[in-house]
Amino acid sequence: MSLNTMKKIAAIALLAGAGGLFGSASAHVVLEYQVAPAGAGYKATFKVGHGCGASPTRQIAVDIPAGMRGARPMPKPGWTLAVTTGKLATPYDDHGKPVTEGVTEITWTATPGHALPDAHYDEFVLRGGLPAAAGPMWFKVLQTCEKGRTDWSEIPASGTSDKGLKNPAALLEIIPSEHVGHAH
Repeated sequence: MSLNTMKKIAAIALLAGAGGLFGSASAHVVLEYQVAPAGAGYKATFKVGHGCGASPTRQIAVDIPAGMRGARPMPKPGWTLAVTTGKLATPYDDHGKPVTEGVTEITWTATPGHALPDAHYDEFVLRGGLPAAAGPMWFKVLQTCEKGRTDWSEIPASGTSDKGLKNPAALLEIIPSEHVGHAH
C-alpha cells in the first residue's frame, strides 16, 4: 500500500471517527474503521454501544455482504459462534480456483450470564478480503436482546449517507488502491 493511500485512509478514518463520537452514528451498530483500500484484507470490528431500550444484547448476527471473501469470525469469551455458509452472490477466483460457496452469516450468541447490558459497550470482530472494486459495502446486523431486537439493515437508495435512516446498516467505504491484489 502506498504512502498516499495510507494518508487518505488515515484522514477519512479520522473524520469518520469524529462523526462516530459526536454524531448520531454513535447510537447505531457501526464499524470501527469505516474506510479500507480495495483488494485488501480487512478486520471488521462492529461496535455495539447499547441494547434494545434497556434490555441486554444476547445476540449479534452479521450478514456477510457480496464481494467479501473468506470471512472468519473472532471467538469471544462467553459467546458461542455460528457460521452459516452457502452460495455466494459474487463468486471469485482464489489462486486459479473458482469459489462459489462461502460464509454468508456470522452469529455471536451470549451464553447464560454473558449478555451485554444496555449500559455497557462491546465489539464483535470478523476478518475477510475486500473486492478489487471501490465503492460502498454495507453490513446488515441483527441485534437481538432479551426483550426486543433491532435490525440494522437500512441502506440508502443511492450514495452512502445514512441521514434519515432509522436503522442503518454498517457502512464500509472501499477506496481505490494502487496495489489491488490478494491479501492473506
